[in-house]
Amino acid sequence: MKMKTNWKRALIAVPLSLSLLIPAGGMVSAASQESVPTVSTPGADLRSSLAHLLSEHGYLAIETMRKGAQGAADFEASAAALDENTVDLSSAIASVYDEEAGVAFEEMWSAHIGFFVDYVVAVGKNDEAGKKTSLDELSQYRQDFSQFLETATGERLEAGALADGLQMHVNQLVGAFDSYVAGDYNKAYEYEREAIGHMHMVAKGLSSAITDQFPEKFNNTKAVTPAADLRAALDHLLSEHAGLAAMAMQNGIDGSDDFAASADALNANTEDLAKAISSLYGEEAGQAFKEMWENHIGFFVDYVKATGANDEEAKEAALSNLDNYRTEFSTFIETATEGEVPATALAEGLQMHVNQLVAAFNSYIAKDYEAAYESIREAYGQMYGASKALSGGIVAQSPDKFASQMPTDMPKTGLVQPSTEKNNIQWALVLLGLFTIATATRVIARKN
Repeated sequence: MKMKTNWKRALIAVPLSLSLLIPAGGMVSAASQESVPTVSTPGADLRSSLAHLLSEHGYLAIETMRKGAQGAADFEASAAALDENTVDLSSAIASVYDEEAGVAFEEMWSAHIGFFVDYVVAVGKNDEAGKKTSLDELSQYRQDFSQFLETATGERLEAGALADGLQMHVNQLVGAFDSYVAGDYNKAYEYEREAIGHMHMVAKGLSSAITDQFPEKFNNTKAVTPAADLRAALDHLLSEHAGLAAMAMQNGIDGSDDFAASADALNANTEDLAKAISSLYGEEAGQAFKEMWENHIGFFVDYVKATGANDEEAKEAALSNLDNYRTEFSTFIETATEGEVPATALAEGLQMHVNQLVAAFNSYIAKDYEAAYESIREAYGQMYGASKALSGGIVAQSPDKFASQMPTDMPKTGLVQPSTEKNNIQWALVLLGLFTIATATRVIARKN
């Protein structure tokens, strides 16, 4: 029997604290998880919320470092958004462990952000000694923080391996910043995408350790299952799309030197989807999907251009095109999934996506930077609700494909091997193709 999902709630609800994830009763049991695969379990929710906040940290940290280098007017608002993310992460840790652990986490996490700020300041002053000092402090931080996590998880995560993983985080953020300052914008955005993806890997390992440590709190459900992997992969790509789109729109209206590179990064996100379609349905279908997705991004670009030209009529045309897109796309997804994803609820979720990106952009233009970053955070987080709904529909439609259980060995690094993560993402993208092929096929038919 197929499971029906509360799609409207899934598309709108955005978890900001893990305190909402500790079940008080009536949640999915381990037995039901095994008999009916689902993306909606306490373990999967934990993993998704950690991925949301950790990857958002990587995204906001890189953008804030760039804003600092630019001396941008919105630097303070960007830094404030990064601080809010820290508060949310600390509250999440406290909800799993206790207030003392939450306070300890916040102190260390805030300190490590401060070391990155010190690095930015030192670069601006051409202070090589200051740069070295900040990097030394980051090195000490990764040792201290790794030990904290090893202790907190009852040695389910090993400090030595964790320290290596944290060094990757440092290298990616510093690499993104150094590349930006050097004018190598393509490399800067490559580092940014790597940093976002890396934090999803960290979330996978950390959530696995926590659910193993406190099985009763999560109703004996796992953070790593085939269904949870699908949800996690869509979490990654959809939230990355929102984050990159918001910054590309800012760069476009500013005429920034890195606009082309930010647009290329957004296009690379599109390529991930198109390649999945091609692998299943051939190059023609993959190209059709790519054109459709690029058109949707293009409507946002049209809105930016119209804003720059003070062309109200063109702005309305861009919004009208986005409205038509969401309606048509939602209808075909409903058809492709045999009603598992109702068009009305999905269209509402897509309208939220449009509203949030447009609001972030309009607030940025109006120099209401606090509101701009509030909308950016909402847009980034809302995609996790969309991912839960979409992945839930796929699993409900084809439960047999997600019935097998993953190995129970606990990761000791808090990470997964890149090849494994790539395979998980490719599998998720292939399944996402089941949603979009109906639309792609129609586009092909129109061309013939």
